[in-house]
Amino acid sequence: MPDVAIVGGGPAGLSAALFTGKNGLETIVFDSDETWMHKAHLFNYPGIRSISGDEFMKLTRGQVRDRGADVRVGEEVTAVESGDDGFRVETNDDEYDADYVVLATGADRSMAEDLGVDFDDDGTVDVDLDTETSIDDLYATGAMVRAEEWQAVIAAGDGASAALSILSKEKGEHYHDFDVPDDVPGLESK
Repeated sequence: MPDVAIVGGGPAGLSAALFTGKNGLETIVFDSDETWMHKAHLFNYPGIRSISGDEFMKLTRGQVRDRGADVRVGEEVTAVESGDDGFRVETNDDEYDADYVVLATGADRSMAEDLGVDFDDDGTVDVDLDTETSIDDLYATGAMVRAEEWQAVIAAGDGASAALSILSKEKGEHYHDFDVPDDVPGLESK
């Protein structure tokens, strides 16, 4: 059973998975591979001079897998249900229970609608500063929380915010994910 189920494998979903997986939470990403990143070319993303969206997706998926998350490309989520003990995530292949769910489905807000979360007057999902919705432990990120203000680095930041909120809840205190060279395999001080 994953601790965190992430619905969507674009910049927001992969960013959330990077942080939760790296920090020891069992994390699964359901990636329909329909992200708009396949149409993009990034040259306005910090740390990246110029990269195709396809290459960005390939590299980021690899990085997320390297940090311990399970990325399931092609396993589409068909429903998410909220219950007293967390969430049930149904896919075209199986069912999963998770303590936390991060919705990273781009501008598709239908799953959030089906779950009954609160929406803002502009039709976007209403979230707090940590991207948590009106349902405890359910997060919404990226284009679903902003009306027509979509950008890959903002979406990635939303995913990171959701992940840090989840990690803070799990650890019972504010959690900061900040690495120094001694934390990175192969870069340890000699």
